[in-house]
Formats: sequence, C-alpha cells, structure tokens
Amino acid sequence: MAQQQPESGRFGSTGTGTGTDPEHTGRAASTAATEPQAPAGDEVFRVERHGIDPIPDDERHGGAKDLFWLWFGSNLTFTYVINGALAVAFGLSFWQATAVVVIGGLAFFAISAAGLSGIRTGTATLVISRAAFGVRGNWPAGLLNWVVSIGYTIVNTVVGTLALEAFFADLGLRGGDLIRALALLITLALTFAVAMWGHATVQFAERWMAYVLAAGFAALLAFVVPGAETAAPGAGPGAAGWSLAFVVMLAGPFSYLPMPADYTRYLPRTTSLRAITWSGALGGFVSSVALGVIGVAAATRTDMTDAVAGTEQLLPSGFQPVFLALVLGGSVTNSIITLYSSSLNLQVLGIPWTRAKAIVISAVVTALGSLGALFLADFTASLLSFLSLLIIVFAPWGGVFLADMLLRRCRYDTRALHLGREGRYWYRGGFRPAGVTALLSGMVFAALTCDSELWTGPLVAPLGGADLTLLGAVVAGLVHMLLARRESAPVASPPTEAV
Repeated sequence: MAQQQPESGRFGSTGTGTGTDPEHTGRAASTAATEPQAPAGDEVFRVERHGIDPIPDDERHGGAKDLFWLWFGSNLTFTYVINGALAVAFGLSFWQATAVVVIGGLAFFAISAAGLSGIRTGTATLVISRAAFGVRGNWPAGLLNWVVSIGYTIVNTVVGTLALEAFFADLGLRGGDLIRALALLITLALTFAVAMWGHATVQFAERWMAYVLAAGFAALLAFVVPGAETAAPGAGPGAAGWSLAFVVMLAGPFSYLPMPADYTRYLPRTTSLRAITWSGALGGFVSSVALGVIGVAAATRTDMTDAVAGTEQLLPSGFQPVFLALVLGGSVTNSIITLYSSSLNLQVLGIPWTRAKAIVISAVVTALGSLGALFLADFTASLLSFLSLLIIVFAPWGGVFLADMLLRRCRYDTRALHLGREGRYWYRGGFRPAGVTALLSGMVFAALTCDSELWTGPLVAPLGGADLTLLGAVVAGLVHMLLARRESAPVASPPTEAV
C-alpha cells in the first residue's frame, strides 16, 4: 500500500527523556541540545545495524525535512492515478472526484503526526502498538500487516515489471517470458538492494528518485489535465459511489499507519511535532493529490479500464517511454518503504535475525508472489480482492492505535515495550482488554458495512449500497477511549527509570 511530527500542543512538550524512555518529561532538554551527524550504524550504502531495538540518543540524526522527501517520493506511484480514475468510474464528476482526492490526501496529516511515537521511543510502530493491545494481542495484527506489506509490494512489483517489459518492447527487445523474467529480476533488484541497506539508504534513494519522478509526473500532469472534461456531470454516484470513492482514496494513507515510527525513530528528541507533521504530510499530500488528479482527468477523456494503456493514449508518442519509466520508478519507490518496514515487522513477530537478514524472507516471498502474479492467470485480481478485504482489520487497528497515542500523550515506557511478560505492557496474559475489545468492536462494524468482491456486509443494502468500512476506525477509537478511561491503571502511567 502498495504502499508518512515534537512541539507543544495536545501531546505536550517533546523533551521527554534522557535514555530510551521518553516518559521522563523533565530531562530531555539537557541531553539532546545538538543534532548529531549520521553515525556509522546508519550510513548510505552501508547495511544498517539497528532493527527494532531503541535508537540511542547519541545515534539520532537528521531533521523533519527528510520526511518530506520520504513520503513525497514513496507516493509518486501510479496507484494514485488508478484511484483517481476509479472515483470517476464510481460516477463522480471531475470536481467531485478531485474533492475526494484532496480529502484523501489530508489523511497524511494523521499518518505523519503518528511518527512522534518513533521520536519518543526510538523504535518501530508495531513495537509501540504493544502498549495499545498487549504483547500477545499485538501479534495477530503484526502478522496481517506483514501479509499486507508483502501483498502490496507484490502488486507494485508486478506493475513495475509490466512497465519495464513494455519499455523493452519499445526498444525492440521482445522475448516473451524471458524478457518478462528479466524485467522482474531488475525490478526486484532495485527494490531489494535499497531496502536491505536500510534506513539511511532508503531516505537517500527516496529523495533522489523523487527529484527525477517529480519532473516526469509534472510533465504528465501538463499533458493530461488541461484536456479534462471538467464540465461533464457525474453519473449520479449516490451513497455507494461516494463511499467507495472515499474508501479507495483513504485506503492508501491508512495502509501506512503501521509504519510512520519506522522512519522517525532516528530523529533527535528535540524535533518538533509541528515540523514532522507538516513535512511528512505535505510530502504525501502533494504527490498523492497530483497523481490522483491526473487519474481523474484521464478518466474524463478516455477509457481507463487498463489505466496504463489508457493514460498512454493521451500522451505524445515521444513521451510514452518516459511514462513507462515513471510507472516503474514509482512502483520501486513505494515498494522500498513497504519492504523495509516488513523486515522490522518480522522482528516484531519474533524472527531471531538481524533486520538485514529478515528482509531476505520478505524478498523471497515477494519474488515468488510476483512470479505467480505474472505467470498465473487471475492471481493479481485475487490478491487485490484479498488485500482490499483486510481493511476490515486495519481501519479499526489504526483507530485504536491513534486513540491510545492521544490518551497517553504519546508517552511510553520504551524498555517495557521490549520486555514481554516482565513489562507493564503484558497486561492480562499478554492481552490488553480495552485495546482488544475496541479492535473487535471496530472489526464487527467494518464487516457489517463492507462492500468488497469477497464480502458484502448485511448493512450495505439498507444503507443504500454505502461502504462504511473506514468508519470502523472511528468506532474502534471511541470504544477504546471509553474502556481505557475505566481501567484501574491510568493510560499514561508514571515514569520508570530510563534504560
């Protein structure tokens, strides 16, 4: 998904600790006065040595501006063009679909703000979510998130492979399955190499690829949007059309909820919430909205059933090879961050390997899945249907995680997050009743109101065909807030001694 912060405000001051425990609210100002340069453990083109272990203060580096390029580059993916075209297919007019695209892009503000948890703890999002669900209660969602990450990496890899195969064909290289296999190998190599090197290389690659991709997509915008039929009325989308358009647009940003801390955990504790929120959000917003509008405009001009072929028809012949290169590049930039996070995800699930070794598992599964998608009929359609169904889980999961972060003002006992049954986040047998109950409540609501190819909830028809799956996040968040306030122990528990 496919396919991302500290100042005063709701979260309070961000000077929150001297070691790796950010609940020490009064001592950070004296320990993080300067921003160090990248240490040897996180350098470009060197294998990152850290995984989900907390990043020490003396190894923190970088700034909020890095998040702009990370989220900008990783969201320059053709998926958003497809999403924009789908909004028109659901019956929305140009301006209605554009409004939905813009509202969907605004969701990146919530995703980006969630990165504060990484600054506070120095660890990955799916470690931090143990506080909301308990160590064992967090495990099922962690497993499903790995499945989703790999699933969307496979989809992006297939799209990139097909674009590269078409690019080879334009160059006169035609060889059937052999050329397709070569295109797959190149696409996988570009993705795996960057993700394996780790955090610093991911940020470096996203920035420099963003420069190139932004120029190319700006040209695509200039070729497609001016000819859009902006005056054409929609087909009368009704509740079903509107809800499906919002689900499609918001599903992209929502898919990043298990990731934001993965890319903020190296930032110094003094980085402001306002800075990381605006930097990351603007990056994701600008790229997703620009590409979404391209899709909307294209859908008013031509048949976008095959989005790549449909868009190509609107372009000058000389630009078509560049367009195919843009599709490939966008697929790679998006796959890089999902594959990187999947390696941290495997460590959360208990794989006793380093991050760099764990990523080999994700890469192998991605390669096998991509082979199936490229050479077995209907695999891609089945995979997309399955992935779309998982929003029943991840919308409520995101609602609980964000609600819990707000309740505890983003203060965590970092050491306890890694302790297991000896830590405060073990709760009852490894499960936190408030978080798990809220998650199940949101999932029930989402299942009842979901309209997908594999499942249609019983409330969809009474609601006029509306798909309210995403509101499962709101339901789960509200239930969690209600139950958490009734717990015997406060959510924001007293500070413990720093590690």
